[in-house]
Amino acid sequence: MTTAGRDRPPTGEDSCVVTSCGRRIAVRYLRLAPADRPIGRVTLDVGRDQGGEPGVWAALTADEARDLARLLLLQAGQAERGA
Repeated sequence: MTTAGRDRPPTGEDSCVVTSCGRRIAVRYLRLAPADRPIGRVTLDVGRDQGGEPGVWAALTADEARDLARLLLLQAGQAERGA
């Protein structure tokens, strides 16, 4: 099932996606500022499912986030083509 554009359930936030099965995936920037050097991460928070089962959370470096984005786009293309 495609959930692109206006077919996607509304989330109220540009940084979140709600899947067709009801999971909310939030993508945000996290900045930690220790005295010696700041650390920035892209976070993914996959919320609870409709049955209340816990989700998962990950913090990625900028390079890891780009690698994940590339893989997601590749897989989305294959899903659209039915490969």
